[in-house]
Amino acid sequence: MTDVVLGSQWGDEGKGKLVDILCEDIDVCARCQGGNNAGHTIVVDGVKYDFHMLPSGLVNPKCQNLVGNGVVIHVPSLFQELENLEAKGLHCRDRLFISSRAHLVFDFHQRTDKLKEAELSENKKDIGTTGKGIGPTYSTKASRSGIRVHHLVNDDPNAWAEFEARYRRLVDTRKQRYGEFLYDSEEELARYKRYKDLLKPHVVDSIDFMHQALASNKKILVEGANALMLDIDFGTYPYVTSSSTGIGGVLTGLGIPPRAIRNVYGVVKAYTTRVGEGPFPSEQLNEDGEKLQNIGAEYGVTTGRKRRCGWLDLVVLKYSTLINGYTSLNITKLDVLDTFKEIQVAVSYSIDGKKLNSFPEDLIRLGKVDVEYKTLPGWESDITKIKNYEDLPENAKKYLKFIEDYLNVPIEWVGTGPGRDSMLSKPINK
Repeated sequence: MTDVVLGSQWGDEGKGKLVDILCEDIDVCARCQGGNNAGHTIVVDGVKYDFHMLPSGLVNPKCQNLVGNGVVIHVPSLFQELENLEAKGLHCRDRLFISSRAHLVFDFHQRTDKLKEAELSENKKDIGTTGKGIGPTYSTKASRSGIRVHHLVNDDPNAWAEFEARYRRLVDTRKQRYGEFLYDSEEELARYKRYKDLLKPHVVDSIDFMHQALASNKKILVEGANALMLDIDFGTYPYVTSSSTGIGGVLTGLGIPPRAIRNVYGVVKAYTTRVGEGPFPSEQLNEDGEKLQNIGAEYGVTTGRKRRCGWLDLVVLKYSTLINGYTSLNITKLDVLDTFKEIQVAVSYSIDGKKLNSFPEDLIRLGKVDVEYKTLPGWESDITKIKNYEDLPENAKKYLKFIEDYLNVPIEWVGTGPGRDSMLSKPINK
């Protein structure tokens, strides 16, 4: 059966550490969507590994890892990420598999990503893209003009000519859209001719790969990227990513049926952060927000950008839970709240005194909401050395219980520090 780890807020919740812990007893770890705009950090034996496109399960030497068809792949970044991991002693190439159906991100996608952002910025609608070419690649995928991995690695004598024709046609259409821009197509084509042989040993029919794993009763873990509030349909559109970051993206990004999924683990930061532009009702543009940012070291793994910080928003999490159907939660970075005398939690939105039933889809309405907070007492003590859930301060346990009761979802893990051993297990009835 398959378990799934998904981000429940605006990303950066710390999904990688839970994936790493769960992968100790997993046969297959799979990525289902996104690209190298994701960022997961895992600390193992004092060594920090940064993952962007590759599955975090690579840290487990017994785990096979799949980049699914729903992921968009920038091949140079993929191999650079592999080299960075190997430079830290993590040898994992023979355990990495890539779907033949995944779409390729080219450098011109990254170039046009920035052009598109500049175009939007002129209209004061800056989205806050990472500039990794993710959006333009999903756009070409949706317009049926994209190039997939199998187009590159095909051994048919006419395959390279077809690949080159597709590539040139795609570049030409971008230039028709944005005008002439500085770009060396010949250099990139020459690079991809070399990448073909490097990439081919990793390429598999991912549908066959996944269903063979299911038929063999292998333990599969799906690692979501980004988070529900960045979902192309359900997030704060248009300030979102370009893929389905929720449970639907797991099914379409790997080609597995709903009945194959057993548990859906929602990862929740103990407060709220987001990177880039867009609405953020519980954001704290004050000393509390700065304190959360500094203690939590809230900088993006992929971009290095400073994250905006605010109190935990249970309205967001309720909405996220309705869509993804979390079976249990992992609360991360609880220790960041150690020094707060009081902690606030957003519990409802209202407009003109009328309480809203759900998270607003319209950003104009969202910008008008009044946020109701519940104030809870802090615990004002260091929890980073605690090894058992029962030993947490009473006010910390009350904070967690408040979250459970509001969402009606049990908490199964609590993160109390950056290391892989800083995760407390909380027994629940399944």
